Amino acid sequence: MTQMLRAAVRRVQWSRAGAAKRAACLLAAAYGLRILYPIIRRRMRRAGGGPQDAEGGRAAPRRAGSRGRASPAVNAEFFKQLLELRKLFFPKLVSTELGLLCLHSVALVSRTFLSIYVAALDGKIVKSIVEKKPRSFVFKLIKWLMIAIPATFVNSTIRYLECKLALAFRTRLVDHAYETYFANQTYYRVISMDGRLANPDQSLTEDIMMFSQSVAHLYSNLTKPILDVVLTSYTLIRTARSRGANPIGPTLLAGLVVYATARVLKACSPKFGKLVAEEAHKKGYLRFMHSRIIANVEEIAFYRGHKVEMKQLQKSYKALADQMNLILSKRLWYIMIEQFLMKYVWSSCGMIMVAVPIITATGFADGELEDGQKQAMVSERTEAFTTSRNLLISGADAIERIMSSYKEVTELAGYTARVYSMFSVFDEVRRGIYKRTAVIQGSENKSKNEDKAESHIDGPLEIKGKVIDVDHGIICENVPIITPNGDVVVSRLNFKVEEGMNLLITGPNGCGKSSLFRILSGLWPVYEGVLYKPPPEHMFYIPQRPYMSIGTLRDQVIYPDSVDDMHGKGYQDQDLESILHTVHLYHIVQREGGWDAIMDWKDVLSGGEKQRMGMARMFYHKPKYALLDECTSAVSIDVEGKIFQAAKAAGISLLSITHRPSLWKYHSHLLQFDGQGGWRFEQLDTAIRLSLSEEKQRLESQLAGIPKMQQRLNELCKILGEDSVLKTMDKEE
Repeated sequence: MTQMLRAAVRRVQWSRAGAAKRAACLLAAAYGLRILYPIIRRRMRRAGGGPQDAEGGRAAPRRAGSRGRASPAVNAEFFKQLLELRKLFFPKLVSTELGLLCLHSVALVSRTFLSIYVAALDGKIVKSIVEKKPRSFVFKLIKWLMIAIPATFVNSTIRYLECKLALAFRTRLVDHAYETYFANQTYYRVISMDGRLANPDQSLTEDIMMFSQSVAHLYSNLTKPILDVVLTSYTLIRTARSRGANPIGPTLLAGLVVYATARVLKACSPKFGKLVAEEAHKKGYLRFMHSRIIANVEEIAFYRGHKVEMKQLQKSYKALADQMNLILSKRLWYIMIEQFLMKYVWSSCGMIMVAVPIITATGFADGELEDGQKQAMVSERTEAFTTSRNLLISGADAIERIMSSYKEVTELAGYTARVYSMFSVFDEVRRGIYKRTAVIQGSENKSKNEDKAESHIDGPLEIKGKVIDVDHGIICENVPIITPNGDVVVSRLNFKVEEGMNLLITGPNGCGKSSLFRILSGLWPVYEGVLYKPPPEHMFYIPQRPYMSIGTLRDQVIYPDSVDDMHGKGYQDQDLESILHTVHLYHIVQREGGWDAIMDWKDVLSGGEKQRMGMARMFYHKPKYALLDECTSAVSIDVEGKIFQAAKAAGISLLSITHRPSLWKYHSHLLQFDGQGGWRFEQLDTAIRLSLSEEKQRLESQLAGIPKMQQRLNELCKILGEDSVLKTMDKEE
């Protein structure tokens, strides 16, 4: 027994290097099993009966934030969306894009024929080497170098035309997107009234760029490989038949290997379309967070909120980094399987496909000459092998690009879904179809006040009202004020503002004052009733914080007109100086360096100067009606009064939201909201309203001192040890 054990030990003795190699192989196998086992298990579970919970076998619940839409994938919906976008690429039969596409196709076809010619020339060069013919070798080598000149030019042209095609596609999409985005105030409605596009800037820039590049690159990556496969296969079959070989066996082997590879890769392929779409969404949200900080940098600095903002940025970036790491990890194993199949499995099969026809072909067999010597066909076999191997490598690379492009197609599906969704939202919003994202409430928030329920409309809002442009007056007939979220601020509003009438609008915060201006300006739709109002060019809205555009000082006064528009209206710089004198703002012309000075006016001008610039725009445009939304709250009272008096003298009817009693005298009528859905419209008696306001302020000041007086009375009673008459009365009550 002992001898048998010793013999077994001697038989299995390992060297130190051999033991290390075996240990490394075992560790690699264990690591690979640990990584691949969860993937294989999930695949088997999914194939067996759908997604289940790992512990209890229950179906996985849907995420609360899911919108119920299918994730982007290569399906009928993807091809439908791509065909719709194709109409934007090629709006007509004869176009620049179609010309670039034709030139690109010609370059791809030329490159394929050059590849076949170079493969045949390689075989002839090898044949001349085997036959030891230096003159033939030098001649063919020079020929090979000469053919390299057009080949490199074609390669460079293919890349150039691909980039040009991507840029042309992007230009078409951007032009159409901008026209749709700025038509009928879609840019406002997409942000304020529709909740489907969280970051339109991401869709208009990054998504369109990636989609255009992906389409152009995919066309190049599919057209040339398909042509390569067809022509190289035809050339190989023709060569085999000309030498008496049967090409059926190698052809069947190639088809079987390609089919098996495609099935395996499809089974192992992650959902790249969904992953890329989610990555683009997280990139857009991170960019939105940065732009939000830039837009509110002063407020954040005053509050010292940098820690909170930094945490939000870090959270957004971490979500993006996790998504990118997820994509990288899935690509790692997918590319590993892809490279193993397409490089090593295909190479071994390719050697068999090349070797079998050469070995079995009668045209490559050694023959006998007339003098009895054997004719060696080594050079012919070498030439055929080299040419066939090069052609087969070219065909295999083409098939590899075709199969690898499935991953690119799935990524294109993600970009296509985002771009198509953007255009769909723009089109629907332009036609007045709005969809807000539903907010999922917890169970503790389900019970609501009945009054709140009555003032809120659930479901999509239907636009039944009419807007009629008239030359004179503003008339609201049973027009409700409804927010985009469905909150009914005022159920029915009726009033009439005639030319020359100046309307003061008052009420508590959130009662619908600014919302009324949004309806009059056409930003919000009229859901019911009829609104008669002048065309937009006869109405001018001035907000509390006027927008300062990029451009010269002149551009700030005439905004949104251009200099050509200004001259077309008959204005000169002297007229603009007169307007600035009216609003007490002429000093900035000298201070900032003249009308052609270009600065960041949002930061250069103070709050009061920006508000006076807004009023200067009103005097420049001379509308029939001016909607003033607290637009002089940062202006001194004396200058404010002079501006309002000048506006009345210019014949501009004012609809003003203001809390300053000093401006009441410039208005003739009052529209007052009570904050509970009620309102009243009446003629304004400034003297009576001022007396009532003074009485209100006096009572407020008197009542504010009562608690302090009561406290002092109690202290005096304690010091004196006496009771007060008021305290006795309180006890009796």
